[in-house]
Amino acid sequence: MIFLAVLVMIPFYFMIVSSFKSVADIFSNGLNVDINFSKMSLHSYETLWTNRNGIYWSWFKNSLIITVLETVLVLLFTSMVGYGLALYDFKGKTTIFAVVLIMMMVPSSILLLPLYKEVSQLGLMNTYAGVILPAIVPASSIFFFRQFCMGLSKEFAESARIDGAGEFRIFWQIYVPLMRPAFGAMTILTTMNAWNDFLWPMIVMKSDTNFVLPAGLMSAMTPYGNNYDLLFAGSVMSIIPILVVFVLNQNQFIEGLTVGGVKG
Repeated sequence: MIFLAVLVMIPFYFMIVSSFKSVADIFSNGLNVDINFSKMSLHSYETLWTNRNGIYWSWFKNSLIITVLETVLVLLFTSMVGYGLALYDFKGKTTIFAVVLIMMMVPSSILLLPLYKEVSQLGLMNTYAGVILPAIVPASSIFFFRQFCMGLSKEFAESARIDGAGEFRIFWQIYVPLMRPAFGAMTILTTMNAWNDFLWPMIVMKSDTNFVLPAGLMSAMTPYGNNYDLLFAGSVMSIIPILVVFVLNQNQFIEGLTVGGVKG
């Protein structure tokens, strides 16, 4: 496992070291990953922060807003749907769950054209809503919450109803605290998916100031010269929010993914 971890960390090491070098130094004698402090500087970061009137921060802001809103909405809606499918009995429940399973089997690329047509007709092109709305109820998240809630007892809800609690109060005050591990795991997974999403935001966002980080950094790769130094510096900066989210939710993430793996 240590050997595999080292292999995984090699690209990150190369990216971080290269972010302090010029393009010439990065590719001198092949891919140069040597640390030479005399040739390393913060020039790439300074250029990144000031390039084109600080457009990198516009990309960063766009990714941050989209990621936060999408994560909150995904957790809200999919947890409620998964909770309902697991702990309620109603007509059509099996059909709805079958639709969820079918949607998990459909490649997202197949839906790009109908989604584009729908978003365009709604007038949501080049807006945050156009990027966020199609992604707020992913089938995989519904399935995850449903499977987690299947392990929770219905007796809590029955006792609360006897005491006069309403259905929303039962969900928010009783089951949401019990679902903390699931929320922790899905927070990390949803944040990563939203933050790293490239294709759909690039389709929706037309102007370069509205690009998200992956699309914005990709625009640095041009036929007239590739700004690898800016690309590496921007990539290092883009990792920081994901690391923060993971550190804050790592215990819940591990517990959420392993719950139900053992009995007793």
